Amino acid sequence: MKQDSVANDSGYNDNRLTQLDVKDLHTHFFTNDGTVQAVDGVSFTLSPGQTLGLVGESGCGKSVTALSILQIVQQPGKIVHGSILWRTKHNALVDICKLGAKSGAMRAIRGDEIAMIFQEPMTSLNPVLTVGYQIMEVIALHQKVRKKEARERAVEMLSKVGFPAPEQKADSYPHQLSGGLRQRAMIAMAISCQPSLLIADEPTTSLDVTVQAQILELMAKLRQEMGMSILIISHNFGVINELADNVAVMYLGQIVEQAGVRTVLEAPRHPYTQALLRSVPVLGSRVRERLNPVEGTVPTPINIHRGCRFFSRCREHMSKCENEDPPVVAVELDHMVRCWLYDR
Repeated sequence: MKQDSVANDSGYNDNRLTQLDVKDLHTHFFTNDGTVQAVDGVSFTLSPGQTLGLVGESGCGKSVTALSILQIVQQPGKIVHGSILWRTKHNALVDICKLGAKSGAMRAIRGDEIAMIFQEPMTSLNPVLTVGYQIMEVIALHQKVRKKEARERAVEMLSKVGFPAPEQKADSYPHQLSGGLRQRAMIAMAISCQPSLLIADEPTTSLDVTVQAQILELMAKLRQEMGMSILIISHNFGVINELADNVAVMYLGQIVEQAGVRTVLEAPRHPYTQALLRSVPVLGSRVRERLNPVEGTVPTPINIHRGCRFFSRCREHMSKCENEDPPVVAVELDHMVRCWLYDR
């Protein structure tokens, strides 16, 4: 069940401090075939205790945005422009983009203040180490505790995320656990140092619907208990609706619509958002009724030309959409759309 929102319907609350402020972020990959503009001008804010959902098709830049926040973008990728302002546990504002990926300051933030649940736990967990040992490593890296205390904390975290017999299961290897338990182990590792921000990259992928519901319920419970912010990445609007307060819809490296989750679900404005919602199967619809997929395919992100990036797939495109970059328009209070249809 979705927890009570920590913000109003728009998802924004100006009375609280900003936890994370991403401004005009550009992360590009320089390849022999050209420059891949994976993230191209992304901006959003996240308040303490708030959940933001990043939604969009595969390849739109959601995961690269998350990796940029943690400064773990692999070569030949590089943050080329923008800022990522982070409020530390000591209430200091730092620009993560100005910190070296291997610097002590960045290591102090990564894993301790900002933690991430990666997309596939089977490949993210070390197959030759027990899950308990891997959680102990994270605790020992960021907190000055002895091995015995680290072990006790690891077992406590496994218990917190609903592991059966956590004392015994801590000595299990990843391949000995079900998909749901591996995902819970990843969550236990991520929250072991009580981060201020948890980034969850497709946390319910490859899980059956029952386990998906359990994982989402667990994350909502942990957010309420620990007061942490969550950035959840998904292509599934159902997952976003269950957990998020705000939603940012991404397409080909840009955010094309951003507002409170209920606003976007009930009154989507961007043609891409509308197309995504039309493609969602409706419970109770006729069995033989055809699904309504988004027409066309996502263009290549290499050396993107000017103009609206959704132009070739849009039912409502105009002549200017092909060659002129669309403006970001506030259609309502705290409801932003990147589209020529709303340019006044």
